[in-house]
Amino acid sequence: MPDIQKQEGQPGIAKAALFGLCPQCGAKTLFAGPARFSERCSSCGLDFSAFNVGDGPAALLTLVIGALIIIFALILDSVVRPPFWVHVVIWVPVTIAMTVYALRVSKAALLAAEHYNRAHEAGRDDVL
Repeated sequence: MPDIQKQEGQPGIAKAALFGLCPQCGAKTLFAGPARFSERCSSCGLDFSAFNVGDGPAALLTLVIGALIIIFALILDSVVRPPFWVHVVIWVPVTIAMTVYALRVSKAALLAAEHYNRAHEAGRDDVL
């Protein structure tokens, strides 16, 4: 396991993920859009594009959030029996908001974990 030394000013993974903080300096500069990373931190210059978060969180979150929304919609339908348009008005915005926020948190957590663990793609120098 890598020796992880948290330096002064660095937020923890959970704090960086929840608030979109730079994992190096703690400034709120991680995101340029709803779920899009900035190119680099405007405070300390950390290059966010060097980290490879990938699309794994998107696929997993879509499945999990979709299942939760269906369960809640079925419960609401069995208890109240609202018209279909009520379901659309409730569940479309809730699904979008949950997905965007969950993507922000999960992508930020992965980026912060990569930064703290100094993760990188394996190369010739990594062969024992």
